[in-house]
Amino acid sequence: MTFISIILLFLAGIASGVINAVAGGGTFITFGVLTLFGVPPVMANASSSIIQFPGYVSSTHAYKSEIAKFWRQALMLLLVSGIGALIGAVVLLTIDNPAFRAIVPWLLLGATLIFAAGPVIKRWQAKQAGGADRRGLGYVLQFLTAIYGGFFGAGMGIMMLATLSLTESDDYHRLNAYKNLISVLIASIAIAIFTTGGLISWREVIVMAPGAAIGGYLGVWTARRVPQNVMRIFVIVIGLALTAYYFAS
Repeated sequence: MTFISIILLFLAGIASGVINAVAGGGTFITFGVLTLFGVPPVMANASSSIIQFPGYVSSTHAYKSEIAKFWRQALMLLLVSGIGALIGAVVLLTIDNPAFRAIVPWLLLGATLIFAAGPVIKRWQAKQAGGADRRGLGYVLQFLTAIYGGFFGAGMGIMMLATLSLTESDDYHRLNAYKNLISVLIASIAIAIFTTGGLISWREVIVMAPGAAIGGYLGVWTARRVPQNVMRIFVIVIGLALTAYYFAS
């Protein structure tokens, strides 16, 4: 690995951490960079979970004051998310690289479209009535989101923001704090499964993970200052570019 490669991987880690902390979508960066550096798709996907983990932790820490106020209410969401992440990670272990490579562009396209539709989804949700049925639906959708997150993390953040708004208040920073806390759990379970299955490309992980940790903390600072639309457009452009690349290659 050259010095330039190390710098590029580290910067990609920072960028992914910032984007994940702001709204989600950092896996678009890490997965794309890892595959461009020759890491097989399944291994790149699994390695992204470890790379993102320090960023999830640092951004969760940055929201510690918000989390201290609601952690008890988050227990049910953490439970369904943990079960879903376990299922998704185990499913990934059963898929070989050619099969996973074939579905990657569709996964990227779906995640990008959901990410792009995030504001529309939130406006629709804001018009819906609350109550127990809505909370139950929120738990079911979070369970499905966690399965997706354990299997393929790209776009998981925006999916969770949309899902969590069904059960929680509309305060963005509260939702983002929830998202980051749950992401720590999902990533922890996925990492345990993927490490046991020998799916981690440790050389790239060691370089990118510290960058993701720095980016995760900076991302919370960014989320409070940079217009959300700017970050959203950037993530959408990356997602569409990667989708086009994998459909064409």
